[in-house]
Amino acid sequence: MEWNLLAHSEYLAAFLVGLLGGVHCLGMCGGIVSALTFSLPQNKRSHVGSLLPMLLAYNTGRISGYMLAGALAGGLGAALLAFGGLEDFRFFLQIFAALFMVALGLYLAGVWMGVGKIENAGRTLWQYVEPRGRRFIPLDSVGKALPLGFIWGWLPCGLVYSVLIWSLSAGSILKGALLMLAFGLGTLPNLLLMGAAAAWLAKFTRHPLVKRIAGLLVVGLGMLLLWRAIGGY
Repeated sequence: MEWNLLAHSEYLAAFLVGLLGGVHCLGMCGGIVSALTFSLPQNKRSHVGSLLPMLLAYNTGRISGYMLAGALAGGLGAALLAFGGLEDFRFFLQIFAALFMVALGLYLAGVWMGVGKIENAGRTLWQYVEPRGRRFIPLDSVGKALPLGFIWGWLPCGLVYSVLIWSLSAGSILKGALLMLAFGLGTLPNLLLMGAAAAWLAKFTRHPLVKRIAGLLVVGLGMLLLWRAIGGY
C-alpha cells in the first residue's frame, strides 16, 4: 500500500507545482481572464453568475489542452518503451521523472530557476498556434471562451512545458493526461478566485516559507521515487 501511494505521488507533486506556481500563471493568463471580465456589460461584471460560466469555459478549454498535450507526451513515452523493449529505457524514464520532480521542487522553493528556460523552446510553436485564437476575440460568449482556452493552453510557459516533458515518463497516454490534469487543477484557484480571495491566495502562495515547504515536499517526493527506481522496488 505504501508503494502504491508513492506511485501516485507525482500527481500530488504536479498539483502543488500548479498551485504554488499560480503567480506565474496569473502573469501568463491574467490578461485573458481580464478580457473575459471586460467582455461582459458593465452591470454584469461584478456578478459571479455572469462571469463564472465564462471563466469555467475558458479554464475547461485550457486544461483540456494540457491533457491532450500530456496524452501525446505519455503516448510517445509508451511508444518508445514498446519499440525499445528495453528495461534499461524504463529505468531511464523512472530516473528522469524523479529528477524532474526534484528540479520542479527546487524551482518552487526558489532555489534553482533553471526550468524557466524551457519556456523559450515553445516560442516557435506558439507563433503558429496563436493566430488561430484571434478569431475568438472579442470574448463575448462561452462558445468563444472554450476554444480560446484550449488554444491558450499551448502558450509558452516554463511550468506547463516542464510538466509536459515530465509526462514523457508517465509511460501511457492515460497517465500523461492525468499528470497534466493534476497540474491544471492546481492552477485553477489562482485563475478562478477574484477580489479579496484572489489577493489572499496570491499573498499566501508567494510567502517564502510556504514556497520552501511546498518545494521541499516535491523534492522529497522526487527523492523517494529516485530511491525506488534505483532500488528496484
